[in-house]
Amino acid sequence: MKGTLMLSWILIICLSQVAVRSQYYSDTLPYRPRPPKVTNLHFFMHELTGVTAVVLTQANITSNNSSVPFASLVAVNDPLRTGPEPDSEVIGNVQGIALLAGMNASSTQYIDFGFNTGKFNGSSLSVFSRGEPGLAVVGGRGRFMMATGTALFNPILINATNVIIEFNVTVIHY
Repeated sequence: MKGTLMLSWILIICLSQVAVRSQYYSDTLPYRPRPPKVTNLHFFMHELTGVTAVVLTQANITSNNSSVPFASLVAVNDPLRTGPEPDSEVIGNVQGIALLAGMNASSTQYIDFGFNTGKFNGSSLSVFSRGEPGLAVVGGRGRFMMATGTALFNPILINATNVIIEFNVTVIHY
């Protein structure tokens, strides 16, 4: 018992000496934040229903009179193009999921706009928001690190097989 008590005190004294002698070392540098950049982007998302947007699961509801399937989870992988024409230049793609949770075509979406050409090659914007007139930009990578902003959208064409949506995105990034 005496030996255990003595060993305990020795360990306590040694550990306290280690904590006292090992000071945190750091050169203090003044904080100089990078100025924020504001970038305005304009592009079009082209979706082929059943090909680039697929229903993953849907609730089994017998009385759904809505044209929009209520409680559906949809995966998307759509091309981003410079214009509304089907043969316009592809500048990236949209990947993500949408939860159709309202009776009036409202949805909650997590989507990622990935760019693979031009100035923003390898960069992406992450969007997470309800599908109202605008979506919230909540982050990004590459040139859009720490991005915030809004992605306003305007449906150009919606029919049984095609959806074309125009996006005007304002991004604040560093």
